[in-house]
Amino acid sequence: GIDLVAGGRIKTGQRTAPASEDVYLKLLVKLYRFLVRRTNSEFNKVVLKRLFMSRVNRPPMTISAVAKQMENRDGKVAVLVGTVTNDVRMLTVPKMTICCLRITEAARARVLKAGGEILTFDQLVLKAPTGTNTVLLRGSQDREAKKHFGAPGKPHSH
Repeated sequence: GIDLVAGGRIKTGQRTAPASEDVYLKLLVKLYRFLVRRTNSEFNKVVLKRLFMSRVNRPPMTISAVAKQMENRDGKVAVLVGTVTNDVRMLTVPKMTICCLRITEAARARVLKAGGEILTFDQLVLKAPTGTNTVLLRGSQDREAKKHFGAPGKPHSH
């Protein structure tokens, strides 16, 4: 629509590129832009949209949460556009294949020790260009850290 007060057209409020200067992230965006254009895959569209997101909107997920989602899904790849963290409360880590932007050292060691596999997004593209046999996951937005966001003592400032 047209905003008559400010003048001009109101543009869409979604990102079309990542705000980050990370060259590897920019290369991934290039790759997924190509895939969105050349394949008719909803998976690739979602991954590209999530690559644009800020860090707050890419909440982390623990290996226990990933394992819970991957129960009875043998042979599938867990895909998470974000960070996978370790969970000391989980005693045994099952064998699973995870594709993520980042994974903590402790989590990586535990997944590999269990006979699992960690993939990067460029490796995932070679394995499943349209996202077949993948489970797209995301962490919970509702977390303790968000309690501390915004100006102190000022309600609705975040």
